[in-house]
Amino acid sequence: MTRSTTNRLSRRQTLALAAGAACLAALPARALTTAQARQLIDGAVADINAIIGSGKSEAGMYRDFEQVFARYADVPTIARFALGPTARSASPAELSAFTKAFQGYMARKYGKRFREFQGTRIEVVGAREVKSFFEVQAIARTPGQSPYAVSFMVSDRSGANKFFDMLIEGVSLIKTEQTEIGAMLDRRGGSIAKLAQDLQSMG
Repeated sequence: MTRSTTNRLSRRQTLALAAGAACLAALPARALTTAQARQLIDGAVADINAIIGSGKSEAGMYRDFEQVFARYADVPTIARFALGPTARSASPAELSAFTKAFQGYMARKYGKRFREFQGTRIEVVGAREVKSFFEVQAIARTPGQSPYAVSFMVSDRSGANKFFDMLIEGVSLIKTEQTEIGAMLDRRGGSIAKLAQDLQSMG
């Protein structure tokens, strides 16, 4: 990767974070509590554990992971973060198509990672308030391997209790997707429509 490409992606990520933070801050604060944040992730983790242990086909598991992602994640906010500054100039139809394609893409991508660890159990171990959101901490335990940390960032600023970021071993989902989706968008000349179409078969 060239220095100019790295700088462009870095600028894109910084602008996307600033835009996303401004959108969240502009929404009215609600009354989410630490207990409610943990309850949300307890539910998500229970569903993920059930899918991992279901013995379903790959396609069946990915459909289930997409349902979990849609139910517990603030998909529109995550999609806007991933799309970066381009989201501000996108039409409602473009954003809708991208968000739908992005949801399936994310379910396949992260579902594939969880699927690789058959026998893994994820356990919520704590929750804490961090400024305007809550961090719910979990541990993923796989037989024969060292456990690793998974954290969920939860907010109700979208109007419902949802997680808007997930850290796997300290690596942020939204920061990773900002960089990767930004690079994909650049390769398609900035066309959201082309990216949304391609995401339907990626992940």
